[in-house]
Amino acid sequence: MSTFIDLLRIHHDEFERQFGNQLSHDSRRAIYAMLSCKTGQQGCSQWICSHCQHDDRLPLSCGHRHCPQCQQRTTSDWLMRQQSKLLPVHYFMVTFTLPSELRPLACSQPKALYQSMFSVAASILKDFARRKHGGEIGFTTVLHTHSRQRNLHPHLHIIVASGSYNKTRNQWHKGKRNYLFNAFALAKVWRARMLDAINQHADLSLANTDTLPTKWVVDCRKVGYGLPALQYLSRYLYRGVLPDKDIIDTSHNSVTFKYKDGQTQATKTRALPTLQFLWLILQHVLPKGLQRVRDYGFLHGNAKRLRVRIQAILLHLFNWKMPEFVATITAKAIRICPCCQHEMKCVGISRTI
Repeated sequence: MSTFIDLLRIHHDEFERQFGNQLSHDSRRAIYAMLSCKTGQQGCSQWICSHCQHDDRLPLSCGHRHCPQCQQRTTSDWLMRQQSKLLPVHYFMVTFTLPSELRPLACSQPKALYQSMFSVAASILKDFARRKHGGEIGFTTVLHTHSRQRNLHPHLHIIVASGSYNKTRNQWHKGKRNYLFNAFALAKVWRARMLDAINQHADLSLANTDTLPTKWVVDCRKVGYGLPALQYLSRYLYRGVLPDKDIIDTSHNSVTFKYKDGQTQATKTRALPTLQFLWLILQHVLPKGLQRVRDYGFLHGNAKRLRVRIQAILLHLFNWKMPEFVATITAKAIRICPCCQHEMKCVGISRTI
């Protein structure tokens, strides 16, 4: 059982009294799912062992993407799928960050704000690449909403393949080894376009832009060549806001967890009253339907034919071996019989109505 879910179950009534008026519909759905996960409220799966005929019933998991006990798509699954998109190039990590003054918008209108962040960041990278090389680039974007201390801190991590493809000439333009784009120029355009997007969106508005900082933060750095770059990005994928292993104490009506300081890389701890800790984590529940990981350009799922063409060009230029295509595989649930240690088979699911 998850430590976070245990705390939520014990303190749920008290938490509702203190923070109930601040909870969004999506947060309530997540809470309901987590509290019912593997309790039998969702229903049960029936298993039978063909070797000794032992049968068993197990409560179903909730499958919610924010549930610490459920992980619909693991990091290893993502890495396996991405290997068919791999290129023999250097990769860069570009991070677009929102200033703290916009966090109230992230609380009140998260879906509209996060969608704007995705579309604006993608348009900036595509325009910079078009002006620099005149070609199409490929990149993968991941939304994060928390800082290392788990405060609300919306930002996008984007892995960009160095180089671009010119469709007209059917030509690959090799990017520089240690340089992608100027981070200060990216930040200037990021600020201007995000403010335009916010002002033009029906659900978003800023009462006073004078309080916003004149300089926003965009970071751009090289992260590796080929597969190691994807492994670097995978650390930011499909993980919970705070894994159980980082929760080190839950006594005395408080919770203490550890985190790594971004400046010193030293491990530090943070302690909060239990109810405030629960709210700290639940404020990162994303709106239903918001896709947190997205591929663009020639890395998009619909660009397979274009991507194969690019890989063929690079195969000829660098004598590179084409990665094998990895089909999407649905993981098979496995349970070992407690009596004879043979593999059991799921023969049915009964859901609670």
